[in-house]
Amino acid sequence: LSREVRIREGACKLLAACSQRDQALEASKTLLTSNSRILALMTQLQRMKEAQAMQRAERRSSDGGSVDERLPCTGKIAISDIRIPLMWKDSEYFKNKGELHQCAVFCLLQVGTEIHDTDLVIVDRTLTDICFVEPVIFTDVPPGFDLRVELYSCCVEGEFSMGFSTRRLSRLGSASSKKFMASLETAASCSSHSSGSRSAESSPRGESPVLLPVLSVRGPKYHLLAHTSLTLCHIQNSFRTHDLTISDTEESSFWLPLYGNVCCRLVAQPLCMTQVVMCGKLRIRVCKNWRDVYSVLSGSDLKCYQQQDDTDSLETPLFTIPINKDTRVCARERDPALHSHSITIINQCGDETTYTILTYTSEDTHRWMEAFWQHFYDISQWKQCCNELMKIEEPKKIVLVTKQGSLYHEMGKSIVGLREVSKTHLCSRQGFLLSLGGLLIKIKIKLF
Repeated sequence: LSREVRIREGACKLLAACSQRDQALEASKTLLTSNSRILALMTQLQRMKEAQAMQRAERRSSDGGSVDERLPCTGKIAISDIRIPLMWKDSEYFKNKGELHQCAVFCLLQVGTEIHDTDLVIVDRTLTDICFVEPVIFTDVPPGFDLRVELYSCCVEGEFSMGFSTRRLSRLGSASSKKFMASLETAASCSSHSSGSRSAESSPRGESPVLLPVLSVRGPKYHLLAHTSLTLCHIQNSFRTHDLTISDTEESSFWLPLYGNVCCRLVAQPLCMTQVVMCGKLRIRVCKNWRDVYSVLSGSDLKCYQQQDDTDSLETPLFTIPINKDTRVCARERDPALHSHSITIINQCGDETTYTILTYTSEDTHRWMEAFWQHFYDISQWKQCCNELMKIEEPKKIVLVTKQGSLYHEMGKSIVGLREVSKTHLCSRQGFLLSLGGLLIKIKIKLF
């Protein structure tokens, strides 16, 4: 929270000092993103305080009854290739008539307190789609997530103003982060409802939203143009089209003729599909034959290797037992014939197949059964995300290109270079004189 407050202050100072259009647009985008993150963090703190108060009240009124507190695993979700089609009039797009209306747009993506923004795109009538290709990844996301996608727009011609005074800059610079943090604490403790604000929209559960202290800064202003919410049911390993809710009318200066849809690829990777849930030595009966194996439960398979070292060397498993929503697992009491505890796995997909697993102690049986039940619970919560492992592409690393510096720095480099050359020539000249002096001394010695 303190870091976001410092970023907010830096964005305000930069917005007051910048003299270029692109700089002002980027600074205003940073300011809006930082405000959204601060708002989300303060709202989360308020919810945590309310949850702690409710837990204390429940603890006092509790009768000591047991409650199943099983929680699903979290995961990673990624949204990429966002495309928002535009619907220009024929006279604007094909005949290229009228004024060239330009808007700067970007997307704000939020899951809980994690907020990301996309790159800034300048849109005019020459574009048919607004595209944000780079993937945005959210980590530690529960299956009941709500991904809010917001499209912000700013009219480049109308809302960009220049000529900030140094007095205004000094007044912004005098504001300290301590005062702002104190005002945040006051806002969190005395939060109230407000109509028409973004904070009210971001509180669908009905709790009192936290309101940020107002800081008036001149410069370009972004406005919410459209938004949508994506949940678990929208995840699919392909491109899908979703409806957009348009927030303003054509009379607004930041208006763009949106078609009313957004196309994107939304995928997920639950931890139960990427991490090892349980592993250990087991004895499994396959086709009436018993095999001593090292088993690894991960994803939709129970992989059985000959030994533990084979898992590290990426060896192909001896055999694999499918584990999915159609699998049934039950624990057997100690069998006198087998002299051990056992677990039965029944796959009902297609031809029914039964596997018998032997464990060596009752503790092993309990640990494996608990791992199976948790795994089945995770699969039931993440649903279609556990049918196959979806691929998530990492964002491309930005390669920094060294730009040409100012004339002052170039002159400084030239002066340093000239000094080095002068030192080299001076050293060479001194060496030559020393050599010449040594030769003359030798001649004099031979003559005398």
